Amino acid sequence: MATVHAVILPLKKRKDGTWNVKIRVNKDGSSSYIETSHFVNSRQIWKKNQIKDPGILAMIEPVLTQYRKKIGDLASKLDTYSAAKLADYLIGKKEIKAEDINVVAFGRKRIEELTQANRLGSAKNMQTVVNSLIDFFGTEDIRINDIRFKMLLKYEAFLRKPRVQIRLDQFQRPQTRAIDGLTNNGLHNHMRDFRILFNNIKEFYNDEDEEVIVVKHYPFKKYKIPQVLPKEKPKLTIAQVAAIRDFKAEPGSRAELARDLFMLSFYLCGMNAVDMYKLPPADDSNIRIGYNRSKTASRRRDQAYINILIPEEARPIYTKYAGTLQKRYASHSGLDHALAFGIKKIGAALGHSDPEFYDARHAFGDFARNRCRFSMDDVGLSMNHKDQSNRVTDIYVAKNWDIIDEVQSKVIGLLSCYDLATALGITGDRIEVPSEITVKPEILRMQF
Repeated sequence: MATVHAVILPLKKRKDGTWNVKIRVNKDGSSSYIETSHFVNSRQIWKKNQIKDPGILAMIEPVLTQYRKKIGDLASKLDTYSAAKLADYLIGKKEIKAEDINVVAFGRKRIEELTQANRLGSAKNMQTVVNSLIDFFGTEDIRINDIRFKMLLKYEAFLRKPRVQIRLDQFQRPQTRAIDGLTNNGLHNHMRDFRILFNNIKEFYNDEDEEVIVVKHYPFKKYKIPQVLPKEKPKLTIAQVAAIRDFKAEPGSRAELARDLFMLSFYLCGMNAVDMYKLPPADDSNIRIGYNRSKTASRRRDQAYINILIPEEARPIYTKYAGTLQKRYASHSGLDHALAFGIKKIGAALGHSDPEFYDARHAFGDFARNRCRFSMDDVGLSMNHKDQSNRVTDIYVAKNWDIIDEVQSKVIGLLSCYDLATALGITGDRIEVPSEITVKPEILRMQF
């Protein structure tokens, strides 16, 4: 059974002291409300918030009569309607169907929302998915019903192949570039992000509580996203990190930028480029940097906060770049491209194969665990992998950053040991130390 009545909502009083007259649609104990163009003040209602003004009631009654007739016309179909769905039916609101949902349009709206929420990495990933879907279908008119299991298989094959892309640059000029097909790991990330977009669409249009299921199919139930394969890429050695540190780059070049920020990342426990991009201008009085790691801040209860000491080795670089990168690049994506170009140039000069800016973070973690022998928990804490709000024991332990400081100090100290060993002529496994010179024990055990 369904009923309609003219009511006001006491808690929805406007600043001018009036209430909007609403029509309450009641169905199976649930209610939904339809706004009208009528308003009443306190003199037009009874003490129990019922409308008493005969003029208002006379204008509302024809509408109620029309709605009651429409409800009667539904007959047995009324059982399939919730209060919300019935209210939409009464005002003639078109019922959305799956074939009406444009994936590209929804994706772009979602990208805007992510950007406004400062989730720039997620927005970039979503943009990549939307662009690739347009490339695959050859149109921007992609409906949710077009996304099926067999389509996902063809789409995967498309992504694995080398192809040519046309994208707009920062000046909105079309640029053509050839790209390689995605590897298993790249495909895993891409299809994961595509699944996120599909799930966002389902969550937006489906309402299980109201039994409104617009998107009924789910191709990702059958389609299996490729598994991430462990990378066999070797980690940098201490000698290689030192070589990057000492690389002679042309002032103002992207190679100089990549060298400096690579070492700043290494000195600051593997800080990501996006977080360097967001740093405020340097303050000489600051001895520490506190920030929320952008990559995981929205997914962790502690908002991925970490506080890092600025060591003496890092201070000149920190002072040079903090607060300036935003002026040099319109977005952190632009910085990422510049770093990728610069680090490849350094790698080519030093003979490093497939160099990446992220190697600095990998090197810090590798040295902390395998050279300095810190526990995986301490390494994870130092690299901001560990959510400090998850463990029950955290309520008994005062928060401080001493452990991170110790890991950071000893990892950076490896470079000092390397410099001393080099000065003494100690390289590789051949260690010949003059008897009159005292050398730190860790140098004698070190593989450079």
